Amino acid sequence: MTSATERSSDDGPGGRSAQAGAAPVVWRAPGRVNLIGEHTDYNDGFALPFAIAESCTTTVSRLDRPVLRLNSAQEDAPVEVALDGLEPDAVQDWAAYPAGVVWALRRHTPVSIDGGLDIHVDGDVPLGAGLSSSAALSCSTAAALNDFFGLDLAQADLVALSRTAENDFVGAPTGGMDQLASVCSTADHALLCDMQSLTTEQVPFGLAAASLTVLVIDTRAPHRHADGEYAARRQACEKAAQLLGVDTLRDVQDRFVRTGSVGLEERGADAEMIRRVRHVLTENQRVLQVVDLLRAGEVEAIGSVLSASHASMRDDFEITVPEVDVAAEAATAAGALGARMTGGGFGGCVIALTSLDDVDAVSSAVQSAFAAKDFREPHIFQVRPGPGAHKL
Repeated sequence: MTSATERSSDDGPGGRSAQAGAAPVVWRAPGRVNLIGEHTDYNDGFALPFAIAESCTTTVSRLDRPVLRLNSAQEDAPVEVALDGLEPDAVQDWAAYPAGVVWALRRHTPVSIDGGLDIHVDGDVPLGAGLSSSAALSCSTAAALNDFFGLDLAQADLVALSRTAENDFVGAPTGGMDQLASVCSTADHALLCDMQSLTTEQVPFGLAAASLTVLVIDTRAPHRHADGEYAARRQACEKAAQLLGVDTLRDVQDRFVRTGSVGLEERGADAEMIRRVRHVLTENQRVLQVVDLLRAGEVEAIGSVLSASHASMRDDFEITVPEVDVAAEAATAAGALGARMTGGGFGGCVIALTSLDDVDAVSSAVQSAFAAKDFREPHIFQVRPGPGAHKL
């Protein structure tokens, strides 16, 4: 596996200073679908995302005033903030993500801006769907700034800058998997992420050869208490690790594989905590099972593992909502080989591994099931593994 902590030279954060270039630069970074491995990243576990075509494009150019001007093709008015006043809480909403990357870059890398910066973004990753529109925004900004200042930062540095921006500037407790996928992915591969060692491996994902596709079903379900519930799940995992006397749940993974238990019952854990931990540890096993199947070219066989992942998220981690459960059930009943919610939960998208011949039938079945429940009409589209951040 490739280490995500390696740098290409001594010129990364904290290295030499750099001067902004004269010409604008344009970079694009993708959203991602997490094929499997949900809520494992902050537990130092395994995840298997892949980049998608839906992306964010960031253009960086120079300003002659000492301000950061942020423009979005999806917003009516630009946001401006003095560079000297760029601190957490100084910028809100979508603009906090690119502003946070500038803030993180200036903290860790001596850069000479010589005036100000204009950052223009244009994205088509569905918002709030669990496809990591925020990482696409942050990573495209980090890559464009790296090019604009001629820093020659390694992929690991871009991941770190983007994650710092989201964690410390925006205040979003992301685990790092989204940024790895947006920066490091390659076409026709999924990206095995070991979140403990921060190593990655490209895993062939031969959809076309198997006449398969991944359908994304954006349920358009409103996120119900997503922020608070996400934090509660993370806190439950952290409390379980403390109870077990380890840093993270990954540290008891081998024991769980050997014995099927980690001893939470003996330490007085309640049934809810036991279910939360069981999801994380079995999800890690499912990720590695899917990787083995993909390496062997048995793409169809991963369908049942995807469905098992959904059941675990529904019953043990309790992060699904009726819309995603109905979508997963309707898709598999109509012929999909497997389906699961993707993303942090409480709304968002379901992915369904589907034969190309069954796309219309699966799509129609999901639409009919939603209509029968009086849910909002879902948005259904196909995705295939694409490249990570790249220059346009």
